[in-house]
Amino acid sequence: MYDDALDAQIHRWYADFLTDKSRKLWPPRGIPYFSPSSANADSRGLYEKMRGAKKEISSKPPHQGRQVRIGTAIGDLIQRDILFAEKHYAKAIGEEPRFSFERNELGEPMFEDFAKKGHIVEHRGKTFALYGTGDGVMRYMSKDGEVIRVGLEVKSKQTTYAMTSGYSTRNGPKEDHVKQTICYSKMYDLDYFIILYVNGSRKAWNMTPEEFAKNPDIAVFGLHITDEMRNEVLDHFADIVKAAREGNPPELDLDKWTFNDFKRTIALSLSEAEIAKLERKVIAINHSSLPDWKKRGPSEALADILRIRSEAAESQTKEAA
Repeated sequence: MYDDALDAQIHRWYADFLTDKSRKLWPPRGIPYFSPSSANADSRGLYEKMRGAKKEISSKPPHQGRQVRIGTAIGDLIQRDILFAEKHYAKAIGEEPRFSFERNELGEPMFEDFAKKGHIVEHRGKTFALYGTGDGVMRYMSKDGEVIRVGLEVKSKQTTYAMTSGYSTRNGPKEDHVKQTICYSKMYDLDYFIILYVNGSRKAWNMTPEEFAKNPDIAVFGLHITDEMRNEVLDHFADIVKAAREGNPPELDLDKWTFNDFKRTIALSLSEAEIAKLERKVIAINHSSLPDWKKRGPSEALADILRIRSEAAESQTKEAA
């Protein structure tokens, strides 16, 4: 799949964008905003963000950074494949490709920086913005010639080749990813979305057709997004805005602690009653029939919270002395 001209054009698009500071898009000023990827994030973390807490910078092991960058590269690969198909599919196959990228006013494909938006929403008396960009807005040509706008979201799997097997994906796409696409559907006026999981891990280089059928490197899901689905996500965001304005913090979800960007702020803001409630919850979970891996997360989250509070109290004691 060599095409030097296409690769040069992709780099030219990015060079034009990155060297033109006037095209840099910042979140709308003066109103709260949410990124689509936070649609299923911990409510307490979103609350603290709305209240002005600064995102905490924590050191991460190098392998985590590499995993994130590899995931980004996988998305780039799929976008290039679609652009390549736009250009060469008809000549190779004898019919026009069903999918192509929508273009912006500059003729750039609608993905990443070329499609970034700060979409202002009025919902249930609250004003907030959805800020970010997705992996693509595509145009699908049906057999009868109808053009349907379809969103694309690419997610990488890298831990094991089994993650894209039929068994692992039997329950459909992850809730986080569905809610993220629902946000994009509101931002770009889309009713249909494709979530494509691409696995960076393989069972083997050489596989029989039967082996590949059991262990494919991709899994694809199509979504029809309804107003009911959109309202559910927007209701959640409106509730967060309301809670932040009233100073009424929502409960902390221990299952979402790992990727919470406001751990210290939250740990120190929890009341003694909230701590006691979390302790009772963890005890109940540990005495339940849940598998050990599901018990581990809440227990470790609570331990982390208690550590942060203990260290802060010790530091205050030393300062007072």
